[in-house]
Amino acid sequence: MELLIREVQVDDAEAIVSILNPIIQAGIYTAFDTPFTVEAEREYILNFPQRGVFHVAICDGREANRLRHRDRQVVGFQSMEPFATYTHAFDHVGVLGTYVDLSYRRQGIARRLFTAMFETARLKGYEKLFTFIRADNPAALTTYLNQGFQIVGTAKTHAKIDRTYVDEIIVERFL
Repeated sequence: MELLIREVQVDDAEAIVSILNPIIQAGIYTAFDTPFTVEAEREYILNFPQRGVFHVAICDGREANRLRHRDRQVVGFQSMEPFATYTHAFDHVGVLGTYVDLSYRRQGIARRLFTAMFETARLKGYEKLFTFIRADNPAALTTYLNQGFQIVGTAKTHAKIDRTYVDEIIVERFL
């Protein structure tokens, strides 16, 4: 699949929400439990931290047409924000999130997003990335482990989604 990885633009908000909301509604991939509005996503993009990194993966026109999607569709995204802004002690650490359209999974999109993320994060002075992964999402854990992340712990009953507690696995990768 031909992909273009680029920085997010405000006009990507609708496409991002169309990827993220079905993932949230599935109730098994993320700790997010409330769908996002396009307006809220636009505000998030407009106010995204300057030191953050926010990439989208865009499927080229031929592949999108083959799959009966519109030309040059956003099929995934990855965002990384500074871990904490209340102290400079964590300026080298970023918190990462990776999302791929449910109909485009297992096609190398996340791998391409990670490649771009690692390069850009290094250029912005980051030395370490980490994230939380739902313990009941083995595909996401495998994806991160395949990108060189290591498990550093488990936060027990960390999320409560629809009255069910979910453990979250903490992973990190040094750049």
